[in-house]
Amino acid sequence: MQDIVILGSTGSIGTQALEIVAAHPGHFRIQALAASGTHLDLLARQAVEYEVPLVAVANSSVGELDQALKAAQAQSDKPPVRHHLLTGRAGVEAAAGCVPGGIVLNGIAGISGLHATLRALDSGAQLALANKESLVIGGSLVREAVVRPGQITPVDSEHSAIWQALRSGKHERGLCASQVTGYTEVSRLILTASGGPFRGKTRTELEHVTVAEALRHPTWDMGPLVTINSATMFNKGLEVIEASLLFDIDPKFIDVVVHPASVVHSMVEFRDGATLLQASPPDMRIPIALGLSAPNRLRDVAPSCDWTRPVNWHFEPVDNQAFPAVNLARQALQTSATHPAVLASADEVAVAAFLDGQLPFLGIYDVVSRVVAEHHGKNAPELAELEATLQWAKRRATELIAEQH
Repeated sequence: MQDIVILGSTGSIGTQALEIVAAHPGHFRIQALAASGTHLDLLARQAVEYEVPLVAVANSSVGELDQALKAAQAQSDKPPVRHHLLTGRAGVEAAAGCVPGGIVLNGIAGISGLHATLRALDSGAQLALANKESLVIGGSLVREAVVRPGQITPVDSEHSAIWQALRSGKHERGLCASQVTGYTEVSRLILTASGGPFRGKTRTELEHVTVAEALRHPTWDMGPLVTINSATMFNKGLEVIEASLLFDIDPKFIDVVVHPASVVHSMVEFRDGATLLQASPPDMRIPIALGLSAPNRLRDVAPSCDWTRPVNWHFEPVDNQAFPAVNLARQALQTSATHPAVLASADEVAVAAFLDGQLPFLGIYDVVSRVVAEHHGKNAPELAELEATLQWAKRRATELIAEQH
């Protein structure tokens, strides 16, 4: 039985991970759960249902968590378990480091996931990484924290697809490689994008889109930050950065194509001209389950493609004029180690402002691009330098947003 920790257990990734655990009894033992505290009652119910010994919450007190656990226990027929309760960022980090021989699924949304990633890697645990900001912001720090080849298994559907396709060829470099020799047969990575709710829209047509429209993703059910980033395609820009760092591929050899059906999750082109792809109906349970069980696969995680029915797969290029975020991310990665961190930090602030009605949709890109342009980059930053850079990016983005009022 595999010991696991789920960080971000009340979010989309975390709740689906728990569904997988429940559907495969005898495979996993949950040693810790951690969440922000936004859905404290749900966290408490999860802890009681799965008899979790360690529970951490980032933004609530021990007293509030204890009360929620008592209420959940009163409504459950599970035997009482003594829960060790932790709070704050230190508590979440402690949860991330509590299973040195186990697996840590990092499904924390946003920038706060970096510290948990570093703690999990330092502990020696296998990291199932669903928090793309860890690499986008702290790529050089994550590289240094890895203690063995192949310690990271990607959970984003696109990077999981690439990781799976790479198992059919030689690519012995990058954070996901089982050994690191620098040898590769890969010529190109192709990330697929759904196109979000505004596929086919011109830049002019995007000027007056509403928050409700931007949150109406046609395929995936995700949190607000990721959903808005999908609508702007900043999410795909972050994935280009992540893919470059995970698989040690120059970003100029990473393409993005729009594939509205979201059945082909990404592709790898090899040097002989062959292209391998991973396809499945859009269901995050497949990459999540593989992150928990790799290199083995669990049975019956989600439905497969139905090959008895006719189907067409459509692909089209990205409209970089309407959606310039991918190219901005590519430029940031090629400029310095801290430029991607500035991009991600400014994006979080800008997306929050859009959701609060303080910024128009196109203003997200305008703010982020200005902050990135003003940044003086640094390579191989220390953690304290990186944190200072993130704070500067947040302040500058906030100032630029305020100037628009």
